[in-house]
Amino acid sequence: MARRSPQEKKQLSYAKDRRNDYGENDKASRKNLPRKRARVHRANRHRAHAELHGATGPLDVEASDAAETRLRGLRPKRFKKQPDVPLGEYVRWKLGRRSAE
Repeated sequence: MARRSPQEKKQLSYAKDRRNDYGENDKASRKNLPRKRARVHRANRHRAHAELHGATGPLDVEASDAAETRLRGLRPKRFKKQPDVPLGEYVRWKLGRRSAE
């Protein structure tokens, strides 16, 4: 078996290694994913609370019905984790962004 050059080893590593959408360190997912998901859910709760807070006071069927209709008409924010990509693709994308700036 022939010895591999450092460049060949690097290409093999790029093909095997997988990096995540949330940055260069895979351990950052422990913090970043829950933080991103929590931000989305917090924004949805805040919007719902603000809509329903306006319908407080004496019982008014029309006002409460209008608030519920507005709340159901809003599309909630969504969170979706992006799949991992091979390190080679991630590096090409990152270098392409740097050269574009």
